Amino acid sequence: MSLEMKVPTVGESITEVTVASWTKSDGDMVEMDEVICELESDKATFEVTAEAAGKLSIKAQEGDTLEIGAVLCEIDESASGGGSSSTAESKPTAESESTGTSSSEAKATGEVLEMKVPAVGESITEVTISNWAKGDGDFVELDEVIAEIESDKATFDLTAEAQGKLQIVAQEGDTLEIGALICKIEVMEGGAPASDSGSGSDESSEATSKADSGKETYATGHASPAAAKILDEKGISASDVKGTGKDGRITKEDAMSAQKSASKEPSKADDKPAKPQFEAPTFGGGVSREQRREKMSSLRKTVSRRLVSVKNETAMLTTFNEVNMKPIMDLRKKYKEEFKEKHEVGLGFMSFFTKAVCVALQEWPAVNGQIDGNELIFSDYCDISIAVSAPKGLVVPVIRNAESMNFVQIEKEVIRLATKARDNKLSIEEMEGGTFTITNGGVFGSMMSTPIINAPQSAILGMHNIVERAVVENGEVVVRPMMYVALSYDHRIIDGRESVSFLVRVKQLLEDPTRLLLGV
Repeated sequence: MSLEMKVPTVGESITEVTVASWTKSDGDMVEMDEVICELESDKATFEVTAEAAGKLSIKAQEGDTLEIGAVLCEIDESASGGGSSSTAESKPTAESESTGTSSSEAKATGEVLEMKVPAVGESITEVTISNWAKGDGDFVELDEVIAEIESDKATFDLTAEAQGKLQIVAQEGDTLEIGALICKIEVMEGGAPASDSGSGSDESSEATSKADSGKETYATGHASPAAAKILDEKGISASDVKGTGKDGRITKEDAMSAQKSASKEPSKADDKPAKPQFEAPTFGGGVSREQRREKMSSLRKTVSRRLVSVKNETAMLTTFNEVNMKPIMDLRKKYKEEFKEKHEVGLGFMSFFTKAVCVALQEWPAVNGQIDGNELIFSDYCDISIAVSAPKGLVVPVIRNAESMNFVQIEKEVIRLATKARDNKLSIEEMEGGTFTITNGGVFGSMMSTPIINAPQSAILGMHNIVERAVVENGEVVVRPMMYVALSYDHRIIDGRESVSFLVRVKQLLEDPTRLLLGV
């Protein structure tokens, strides 16, 4: 009996998916609930698990685009045996022939699994190999982290899809398209190869025996994922760092120490005279004319592409106003200690702006709307995107249903998302969606700017620095802490009356924060 597996419903408004990769081959035996392939939608990537145990018959190939409900594969439940057709004719490896190891030790099946770059999220077309956690020829376990790949939105762990010997195809720093071959695994059954194996020709056996004897192995001088990030950001080569971890692996602490020593002794940071990274040749008077080239990251390329797209495809305008921040500053000064003591979180400006924006968005729904083809979408909720400057570039995590939150909840959510952003731990789900964006250039000293809309949203509010300026109140010149605010909006959906009225309402709520508590 053959069971037809069809493309499942994977989310609201998603009508089709693309087969990103098969983790099993045609004719393989699969277990129930075992992951057999990955599907990519326009929003995220999903794993498909076997609905029964049996022999797999693939109907849709990698790269095929299928509608929801289309046949993906068939599983012959009447088939028996635990191995795939591709492994039925496997023969003993050098390990088993030369050493006579028991069935618990690793034995090659004859199958070579090709691992391809998985789809990692909406609109991501390529990734960069950040670093390999395993070396070429190493023995890897199923689901063990073998590499880190960097997309334009986040960094992801790449895990082994089978147990066996790793063959690296793509090197660190390579940029690959989704679906490109990244490595191969010679599939093995049983446990890890024994360290006392007599096979001198097996690289993994050599590496294991060297590790047991205390000699150098692939791990020697190899940086862990966290350490590699630190070294890469500081431009320090792993070859210049002495590892103190197991088998000489470079740990995070080693990388931090190297960072300090490198800053003191920059001349030792790179032994390559052709491309010096730290101390460039200088001319008379200490003037340098050296140039340095860096490969544009996936995140930077995507941000650039989207910014240009927004400028070209929207009728973007910006309207300005100014806000007297004294009422908010007085309120914070009066209650910030009690607020922090009770709620264990500081009372910042972002909660006031978020609350004011949510009130104004519900009064002027067009500012919270979006254009989808020939239709306008109006949301009755406020998912506020907060622009955060992360180490690898600007990211925009989302506060869901911010209109239903109080000041404490908003402040805690802002801190949680900002912390994850700076640690490069934000998930795709935490950055997707959003109906309106707030960006604060004031933390860097910006006095005024015209922020660019975060597509497909229709508006963005820009905060700026607070400067004491002379203003007129009740016929008298007084000094007040003032902030310029800017609203960039898409004139195709938002009219001038709506944009100006929205910004005036935000100004009114911020200058009299009691209104936020009373709802007036």
